[in-house]
Amino acid sequence: MIAFAAALFFLIITPGPGVLTTAGVGSGFGYRAGLRFLAGLFISTNLVALAVVTGVAAALFSVPYLRSILLYASAAYLFYLALKIAFSGSKIAFIGSDVAPGFLIGLAFQAINPKAYAVNTTLFSGFPFWPDSILVETALKFLIMNVVWVPVHLAWLFAGVYLHRLDLPDRTLFIINLLMATSMLIVVGLAAWSQF
Repeated sequence: MIAFAAALFFLIITPGPGVLTTAGVGSGFGYRAGLRFLAGLFISTNLVALAVVTGVAAALFSVPYLRSILLYASAAYLFYLALKIAFSGSKIAFIGSDVAPGFLIGLAFQAINPKAYAVNTTLFSGFPFWPDSILVETALKFLIMNVVWVPVHLAWLFAGVYLHRLDLPDRTLFIINLLMATSMLIVVGLAAWSQF
């Protein structure tokens, strides 16, 4: 169980589309908007995990053309987000919009996030710790996942809000944007690669 929790923590805390977008919403729109987005993201995260556990995701991804369409569409959208981060100039503006992404955007976000499927597949198919009952183990994994997920994402939201409040030099902000965009592209690329 400890190995599962440790793996979960490191897989969730690494910069990926979900946490970077959470930080971006916090930076651009503050706590309230960030919490609305996070509520949708939280439900979506659990729905993706449920789709992986029940085999629905595997059934969908077993259809070659559907898998390719979903993979390319999600990769294109996440690549677009990475470019917006990289080219937002000298401001921490992960998402260039006048309207804050809300609950529904958060809800839809994980469905197109290849990292979400890769992470859930790794976590729920590996790290066995309750050999007597797969049902008990799965329920405990969901519980542990949510206990870790919530504070990690709240920390990223806080980081985004805090970065916005800092009066950093333009060059520093530009470097932060490039590092976050590069991190997102690497994680998305690895997650997409692991699906093949």
